[in-house]
This record gives sequence, C-alpha cells and structure tokens, in this order.
Amino acid sequence: MSSSKRDEVCEVFCHDPEKVRRIKEHLPDTETLVSVFKALADPTRLKIAFALMEEGELCVCDLAHVLESTVATASHHLRLMKNLGLAKSRKEGKLVFYSLKDEHVRQILAIAMEHHAEDRGR
Repeated sequence: MSSSKRDEVCEVFCHDPEKVRRIKEHLPDTETLVSVFKALADPTRLKIAFALMEEGELCVCDLAHVLESTVATASHHLRLMKNLGLAKSRKEGKLVFYSLKDEHVRQILAIAMEHHAEDRGR
C-alpha cells in the first residue's frame, strides 16, 4: 500500500462502541437532505440558485437567457427546485417570478461560495 493510502485508513480495526451508539442515535433523516444537495449538484440548478441569490427575483424568461436555454428547460429546473423547497414563485399577469425560498437556502449557497474561494486561495 502506498504511503498516501496508508495515511487515509486505520492500520488496525477498532471502534468506540459508545461514540458509535451516540452518533447513530442523533443522525438526522438523510434522505430528505440528499435530495436538496442532489438538486444543487446539478450545474443548471446551481446557476439558477446563484442567479436568484444575486438578483433576488427573476422571471422564467430572464433565467432562460442567463442559462442560454429554452424557457421550457428553465421552467423544468425551477419547478423541481420549488418542489424540493429551494425556490418559490409568484405570478404577475402573464409572467412567473421565482426567488429562493428563504434565508437558509441563501446561507447554504453563500457558505459554499466562501468555502470554494478559500480552497482556491490555498
């Protein structure tokens, strides 16, 4: 085994049963969290989220232009984000406007951007 792989794995198998039990008791339901992170892992939806974070609210047509996509494609992604609780919409006449659902979504994106900037600076 190379030295870098050795540094990533315990050389003997042991565990702390009490720690393991405590952690297992407090693990959240990860299935609902996974869907949120999967949604944001898609490059198109991540661009939408950042655009909404930057501008606050955009109509589907503006987002389609930002994405350089069709309105149907932008609408599909926005609908999925809305269904997952990441975005909300409002209709004004013939236009539909989207924004991020709440401050928590903005915080997730802001922290991700900060983390990425720090990693690039190393």
